[in-house]
Amino acid sequence: MLSTNTDQALDSRLVQAIANPLFPALDNQLRSGRHITADELEQHSLLQEYYSELDAFYQRYQAELVRAPEGFYYLRPRSTSELGTSILSELEMLVGKVLCYLYLSPDRLINEGVFSVEDLQEEILTLSNEQALLRMVNQRAGGSDLDKRKLADKLKSAIRRLKRMGMVSSVGSQDKFRITEAVFRFAADVRSDEDPRELQLRMIKEGEAVAGADTTANEPQDEQENEQ
Repeated sequence: MLSTNTDQALDSRLVQAIANPLFPALDNQLRSGRHITADELEQHSLLQEYYSELDAFYQRYQAELVRAPEGFYYLRPRSTSELGTSILSELEMLVGKVLCYLYLSPDRLINEGVFSVEDLQEEILTLSNEQALLRMVNQRAGGSDLDKRKLADKLKSAIRRLKRMGMVSSVGSQDKFRITEAVFRFAADVRSDEDPRELQLRMIKEGEAVAGADTTANEPQDEQENEQ
């Protein structure tokens, strides 16, 4: 026979948060690895208002609801968590670092924050070693046109994944996007009194940007990525 333990009764404010019609979709987004920024006004406001209660709620799943200094939210499962986790590839980590660098650059203001996949590819090729990049796609890459096309495809796949994670948002055509403040997730290891843009640049050029893959809540693989 089922018994009710009144000691485990939910906090009234947590009940309010969970009863909010926005919560089911928001919960699914967080569990799938999405970062919630101020651009998603209603979801962001819900997290802001009930942060303490929802953080305690996710502790039950051995996960932390993180409120980053830049104001975005995301779910970080612990190693003992019942929630699944996924790890970014080296190329996805590098793309994230370069996006963070672009977010801090004057070009973002000039372009009203809008970039294209071509802009990203040019920036990555300028800041990184092309052969090292190609080897992230194919260990035996020799720099052929086919290798470069594969790199371009992988960059698009990386952007699609980061879009699902809330780090970029689509603008108009499929190849254009706006970078959100959630890319500061890739700057968490370089926050200091130094110029953050210079720090990001140094890490990219010295190869530190891909030294360790980041872990995030689980998210489904893109069908096109699985086909490649």
